[in-house]
Amino acid sequence: MQQAPQAQDAEAVHLPHAPENVAIWCQNLAFRYREVEVFADVSFHVHRGEFVALTGKNGAGKSTLLKLIVGLLEPARGQVLVFGAPPRRRIESIGYVPQHAGFDATFPIRVEEVVGMGRLSGLSRVAKHQKREDVEWALRQAEVYDLRERPFSALSGGQRRRVLVARALVGHPKLLVLDEPTANMDADSEKKFYDVLARFKGSTTVLIATHDSDFVSALADTVLCVGQGVDQPHSVHRHAIEQAVNAPEDIYGGKVVRVRHDIELPDNACCEGKD
Repeated sequence: MQQAPQAQDAEAVHLPHAPENVAIWCQNLAFRYREVEVFADVSFHVHRGEFVALTGKNGAGKSTLLKLIVGLLEPARGQVLVFGAPPRRRIESIGYVPQHAGFDATFPIRVEEVVGMGRLSGLSRVAKHQKREDVEWALRQAEVYDLRERPFSALSGGQRRRVLVARALVGHPKLLVLDEPTANMDADSEKKFYDVLARFKGSTTVLIATHDSDFVSALADTVLCVGQGVDQPHSVHRHAIEQAVNAPEDIYGGKVVRVRHDIELPDNACCEGKD
């Protein structure tokens, strides 16, 4: 596969270097928090329409990687491209659900108002009638339309996460990034959550970080593992997946596949056998 050259300045990237069918393109990525190295030389890509599970132990760097992809952090070296451009130039194409969404429980904001907050396009506001239509659509997609008039603070944890997904969906993103969205969810809420995501499989690129490194949702086309290499702890590896036998579906929200950490795939595995 054609590779983009290393760039010190992500804003100076020549856009044509990322293949057209690639949604996320990371090349020679490095990042550190002060003196602590998080990533040293990370390269991988995600195709448009892929459903990707990002796994790794707590502290491995999953949240940091997602923040680099959505443009909340800047790499120290290398580059990240989203649909051929630096993430901050693609903000209208990205829907993001952070791991921790802080809010003031005493603030009187309704669910539909929370969702509507996601329908700002850069610094310009969308027409009111279009915003109403988009909010209603997102509420229905995330199966929280019946909660639209309720205070956000009155919802359960699982309901809040689906409302935040609706907020991320309201702008009709091409890339949906979710940081451990099912943490601390009960089995029923987790199943409903993945049922929502299943609607977007194939049409929207989905990148979801998960706290479970052994099993991931069967929706996943690809698994990327953060910090799993003994010789390269600050790295991202593409691992094989296989059908899980006798896996408890009620724990994982539906059908799952097993991650084969012992089988590493080259990043160009998707191109093997193709001209």
